[in-house]
Amino acid sequence: MSGHLGGLVLQMTWAVKAPRERVFRALTEPSWLASWWGPAGFTVPEIALDLEVGGAYRFGMQPPDGELFHLAGEFLEIDPPGRIAYTFRWEEPDPEDQDTVVTLTLEEVGGVTELSLHQADFLTEARLSLHRNGWTDSLVKLQRLLETDAREAGKRTSEA
Repeated sequence: MSGHLGGLVLQMTWAVKAPRERVFRALTEPSWLASWWGPAGFTVPEIALDLEVGGAYRFGMQPPDGELFHLAGEFLEIDPPGRIAYTFRWEEPDPEDQDTVVTLTLEEVGGVTELSLHQADFLTEARLSLHRNGWTDSLVKLQRLLETDAREAGKRTSEA
């Protein structure tokens, strides 16, 4: 999917105090995904994924008030633990939606993983903003999950 000229692009970078192997697992394993995916207050009661190039995924997201809705896509690139790319589409799209491609790149420097997110192309600023807000909430939850998990692992190690 090449998108159209002048398509809107979302780019974000996030620092997570965890090894990139652990961050990659959190991005690709259903039990981890269920813990952090989606905006604040949302849950993800349905996750199905086939983690291989050409494999599909489908998430059911539950807002605090409202009906369960779904997003889906297929994996375009999987290069653990450094990179993953996939298509993203809403199953009940807004008229301003079109399929986008999400690329996540992980670089580790001194125990901190820099997660770079690139998602394109959006049709409108409103839809880009919706995704920026959703990703921001999600990545805050991911960061909290991984950094809490690392502290807990450290405590278990020091108590042993």
